[in-house]
Amino acid sequence: MELISSTQNPKIKLLQQLQQKSSERRKYGLFVVEGRREVERCLACGYEIDTLFFCPEIYGHSSFPTPHSSFPTPHSSFLIQVTPAIYDKVAYRGGTEGVIAEVKTRQRTLDQLSLSDSPLVVVLERVEKPGNLGAVLRTADATHADAVIVCDPLTDLYNPNLIRSSTGAFFSVPCVACTSAECISWLKEHHIQILTAQLQDSHLYYDMDMTQPTAIIMGTEATGLTDQWRQAADAHIRIPMLGITDSLNVSVSAAVLMYEAVRQRRQTMQ
Repeated sequence: MELISSTQNPKIKLLQQLQQKSSERRKYGLFVVEGRREVERCLACGYEIDTLFFCPEIYGHSSFPTPHSSFPTPHSSFLIQVTPAIYDKVAYRGGTEGVIAEVKTRQRTLDQLSLSDSPLVVVLERVEKPGNLGAVLRTADATHADAVIVCDPLTDLYNPNLIRSSTGAFFSVPCVACTSAECISWLKEHHIQILTAQLQDSHLYYDMDMTQPTAIIMGTEATGLTDQWRQAADAHIRIPMLGITDSLNVSVSAAVLMYEAVRQRRQTMQ
């Protein structure tokens, strides 16, 4: 097993580049997953590790275990041991148990999505902050949404902040990037009602039937949704704002709306 003790090692430099630059992630088809829980969830959802770095002093074992068939067969470039000093340099946060993986990316498209009989889909237009997208994915996993679709994204879907903030939901919830026009066409083709979250000309969200196939469309906090979504919508919905602010964080708004869909659907089952 290779032991790395220098930050000048090419493999450490590549790891840092993958953490910092979306261009490098696209070039190599790799992204970074940090932490034992996240790595285990990544593997459980069928992702393939290219290289795994671990620090036994932090991890607590002299070698990384190979749980049944989750890991591919180890080879010389697969498993790399690093010193505590190196791990401290490459880790984004503490408490990640001494494990960082370079994982192979997946190309996902709308046509690859598998939908339930009455799908619930969340669409985010021009989302900028990876932490917000990660939080939406976390709620999408909790509400068992069919997919999260990111239209005209301003952030890389493999951004480390997104992976971390999703706490593993990035791996369990199908997440697709496409244009708004492509998404609108796909939703209409699959007869999924389009509900746009907006203040203007809108109905209270809990007055809208979400038991049927539904897509909840969210825009940015700064500019909201573009006109093409407003025009494509079957209905406009809003969350009542009773204080001095006129909007919620996009991940909070998405959570409110997703759980309303869950509430309505569970009610029909009683």
